[in-house]
Amino acid sequence: ASGVSTISGYASVVEEPYEMWDWLGPYSEVVRSGAFAKTLGENPQVQLLLNHGGLAMAYTKAGTLRLAEDSTGLHMEADVSTKRSDVGDMLAALEEGSVDEMSFAFRVTRQMWSPDYDQRDILEVDLHRGDVSVVNFGANPATSVAPALRAADFDKLGEDDARALLERLQRRLTPQEPEPQAGAPLSLYLAQAEALAL
Repeated sequence: ASGVSTISGYASVVEEPYEMWDWLGPYSEVVRSGAFAKTLGENPQVQLLLNHGGLAMAYTKAGTLRLAEDSTGLHMEADVSTKRSDVGDMLAALEEGSVDEMSFAFRVTRQMWSPDYDQRDILEVDLHRGDVSVVNFGANPATSVAPALRAADFDKLGEDDARALLERLQRRLTPQEPEPQAGAPLSLYLAQAEALAL
């Protein structure tokens, strides 16, 4: 149809760890293969946005946004109207290579943290009423979008996340046992300990 342009790309790439930050510092996050199977099977309502905002440019409900999971990740294909100025701006930016990444807004429904809380594995997500977005910079630089393309989770801090955050905080705040310096007499440490006990 005239006045319609199709773009496609990956809103999320699976099995590719990327660095995330919370207020405790960096940790690694990876979306695992199969994370989208359940939500895609439930015909989620998802919209294509620019930087997770503005008017929807394509919508699963209208059939203009099509999502599928393959071995690379969450693939999206969208038919967008070139009659719209925002779409025109996006397409021009894509064509000139000014933007080439994607992101998605989602709820995490199943996850697993590593024992040291340095890696979060996202095992299953819910995309319903979320979005896939063409973004200036995505959480995962392995995402892509082109003509013919993690947002922060928008869930409240779930119990698992709160527990993981607490564990990370406790690890960050646990004072490391001071290593006795070579040559420092043990009596010095005993004297310090006694002074603290007074």
